[in-house]
Amino acid sequence: MAARAYWQGQIRLALVSIPVEIYSATKSGASISFRQIHEPTGKPIHYDKVVTGVGPVDTDEIMKGYEVSKGEYVLLDQDEIDAVKLESKKTLELTQFVDAHEIDVLYYEKPYFVVPADDLAEEAFIVLREALKRTRKVGLGQLALRGREYVVSLKPCGRGMVLETLRYADEVNKAQGYFRDIPDDKPDDDLLELAEALITKKSAAFHPDEFKDRYVDALKDLVERKRKAHGKKIVDDNGKDEGKSGSNVVDLMAALKKSMEGGKAPAKKAAKKSA
Repeated sequence: MAARAYWQGQIRLALVSIPVEIYSATKSGASISFRQIHEPTGKPIHYDKVVTGVGPVDTDEIMKGYEVSKGEYVLLDQDEIDAVKLESKKTLELTQFVDAHEIDVLYYEKPYFVVPADDLAEEAFIVLREALKRTRKVGLGQLALRGREYVVSLKPCGRGMVLETLRYADEVNKAQGYFRDIPDDKPDDDLLELAEALITKKSAAFHPDEFKDRYVDALKDLVERKRKAHGKKIVDDNGKDEGKSGSNVVDLMAALKKSMEGGKAPAKKAAKKSA
């Protein structure tokens, strides 16, 4: 495998240890990065490491410090930090198994591919993978990565498995604080049926390659037009008010019907005959 393993160690289940390697399952998209430029000279701006009352300092004079009280720091070098012994640096012990739906989507953070480290590890790896499939369970444990210890989940994925880092409870905001002002009203049956029909109409299989980062494409286009305009300011007014409603009062029924008809104006209701 050409990629470099992000972590090497073992998965432990009771007395069984499985040597594994994990690889990042995601990568950064094609983003546009900007530098801060000094306009009069057109040169990039640099940032120096400075100390108040001293001025610029060399990088070899910089250490990591933890503030224990106002203005007082305990200094640590990287060797001391690396020497902190934690079993989860090299071993992921599966301590609990849960149903996948029990883990709220808010807790999931970053996925990694898990593969057996060598041929000898393959049999035990496959047994664990298939056992998770049959029981429909997700394994939980803790693993030290990127300078901290994470709660992680382990689940089957094709021929391999996927490990996902999870957020701790104190890192997730409680939804009730944001949702408590939403009224507990029951929707109109006719509106609900129209909304369900619209969802059914637009339902399809998920193909991630069908979604593109249109903002990045628009920025690239802007950069190219700016280059051709030799630095002249370019501001597009088209669509400036797009998405804003002309009125706060929305005829939801008419809007849903129009959506079902593919954007066409809804047919007018026939006038009621007078009694």
